Amino acid sequence: MPSPRSLLDRVHRAVGHAREVTDHPVLEAVARVGLVAYGVVHLLIGWLAAQLARGAGRTDADQTGALSTVAGSPGGSVLLWLIGLGLLALALWQAGEVLLWWPGLLDRAHRRRTAFVCAKCLAKAAVYAVLGGTALLFAVGAEYEADERLRELTGETLEIPGGAALVAGVAAGVVAVGAYSLVRGFTGGFMKDIDLPAAPDRWEPLILAVGRVGYAAKGLAFGLVGVLLWRAATSADVSTATGLDGAMTAIAGVRSGPWLLGGVAAGFAAFGLYALARARYPDRDPSS
Repeated sequence: MPSPRSLLDRVHRAVGHAREVTDHPVLEAVARVGLVAYGVVHLLIGWLAAQLARGAGRTDADQTGALSTVAGSPGGSVLLWLIGLGLLALALWQAGEVLLWWPGLLDRAHRRRTAFVCAKCLAKAAVYAVLGGTALLFAVGAEYEADERLRELTGETLEIPGGAALVAGVAAGVVAVGAYSLVRGFTGGFMKDIDLPAAPDRWEPLILAVGRVGYAAKGLAFGLVGVLLWRAATSADVSTATGLDGAMTAIAGVRSGPWLLGGVAAGFAAFGLYALARARYPDRDPSS
């Protein structure tokens, strides 16, 4: 039977081989395509939200709405394949950062900090993977509506024992993500995802500015998604469970809503510009 030391050595070798894959220049190049796609999706969300703020007809101001817009453009199917595969590569590239940090989990003094860093890497990778998978669904002609699916899942969850508590827990998590985005925008922590030594000094203030506005807008929108989901959990009314598009619609419906929504739309567009800057100067390490 192999000794614990021998098993640990094997794990280290396996991680080393996996790290070579996730650090490969080809994967990084495709991941940059994914970052460009991520930026374009946010620019489209900003544009759709602006249309909603202007009182345009029914429009889905969320990720699925953005992908639907791509699907309806010339060469949309090819673009969706590029977006989907690029985002999946980006998810793999981002998740690969865990391979660098995981030894810290074996060190009791650094375990908590390392676990937090790894969780952030995996959370980012999950977001990219879900969006990439959704893009591929659109590429093959499948229909998918994020808000509708969320309401279905919420209704199914509320019907099981303890379902309301589970939905409330998810809502609290979404609110926490929104708050984290606000804090990240306020502190400028998102600049850790930019390879600052490679970026020209003259661009850093602009990247910082658009990043701050973008993260603030995303924090507000996702915080509202969490609040609406919490209302669904406490009232058992699944109609209040909604995703990003529902949050945008809710913002538009309040007093001075069109102006507020216009600001949120500008914020999502700003985040798209930040994502494009990150594609040009990427650094996947959230603690660099």
